[in-house]
Amino acid sequence: MEEGVNGEARPQAETTSTASDGIGEELRLLDAYWRAANYLSVGQIYLLDNPLLREELAAAQIKPRLLGHWGTTPGLNFVYAHLNRLIRARDLEAIYVCGPGHG
Repeated sequence: MEEGVNGEARPQAETTSTASDGIGEELRLLDAYWRAANYLSVGQIYLLDNPLLREELAAAQIKPRLLGHWGTTPGLNFVYAHLNRLIRARDLEAIYVCGPGHG
């Protein structure tokens, strides 16, 4: 188990590969990248201040009007993370294009 943001235990991502073949480590890093991107997205959508939560969150630190929404963010970050991996692994010239609003 890993420790979550508030100290609660959360299950660690499991892979079917072993770290010795490199795939397990690659998937662990990819998952960490995806979770970090989601964390940054939440901060950009909801917060005015205190993005690292170094102090208890106060109402004054939350945006009064949200621009954007969380709904599609994890999926878009997931696609971006995996495409980034493929582009690097295969030295591709590619671009990630998504539409406005809902991706």
